[in-house]
Amino acid sequence: MVKRALDLVVSLAALVVLSPVLAAVAFAVRLTMGRPVLFRQVRPGRHGDLFVIYKFRTMLPPSRPGAELDDTDDRLTRLGQFLRGTSLDELPELFNVVRGDMSLVGPRPLLPQYLPLYTPAQARRHLVRPGITGLAQVRGRNELDWERRFELDQYYVDHQSLWLDLKIVAWTLPSVLGRRGISAEGYTTAPLFTGSPAARPPTEPRGATDADRVHPPVLLQPADGGRHEVLRAGSAAGRPRA
Repeated sequence: MVKRALDLVVSLAALVVLSPVLAAVAFAVRLTMGRPVLFRQVRPGRHGDLFVIYKFRTMLPPSRPGAELDDTDDRLTRLGQFLRGTSLDELPELFNVVRGDMSLVGPRPLLPQYLPLYTPAQARRHLVRPGITGLAQVRGRNELDWERRFELDQYYVDHQSLWLDLKIVAWTLPSVLGRRGISAEGYTTAPLFTGSPAARPPTEPRGATDADRVHPPVLLQPADGGRHEVLRAGSAAGRPRA
């Protein structure tokens, strides 16, 4: 409840303070790329429930069916490159936070077609709300391979706390200003996830401090109102609904 209250207060305040920036970016996108100004896409959230994510458009319309998933084409505009490099394209996700679809901090929401490809351990990333920023984003973002990103997501689920969230928020600003990890080599963002070669248990991120290790496993209340259950890596209970 504390995390959700903070998400709501901070996101509403950010929308007010950043409203001139939102308006300026919306005008620039409309001027250079036309309508629509916002990019909308279905993503899986907490428990695998689907929601519509909002971002500013950064790419031109696809030239052929299926090209919207092609991240190596030339549809990314110069304005789009700037918006992605500064993460300004992510600002409309504040509306998703207000709606309760997302949190300020959490694993990034990925594509629905990835759901059946996750191992039980990887699927546990859906035990929490997805975030605008997260541990994987400040530890390398798209420069990380998928296995490492999922390990960091699992680590966050097992060690989530207000203190860890505050540290991730503090690490986000220099990561954005330094434009680190914007894209994987050869891609405008990252290659599509096609599944893990083999299941392996999560490991704690390199550089973890003693303070990071003291948080207990996540204690979650099942949706049916039953008893609390401690979920650990590899638990089949962590698989989201498709």
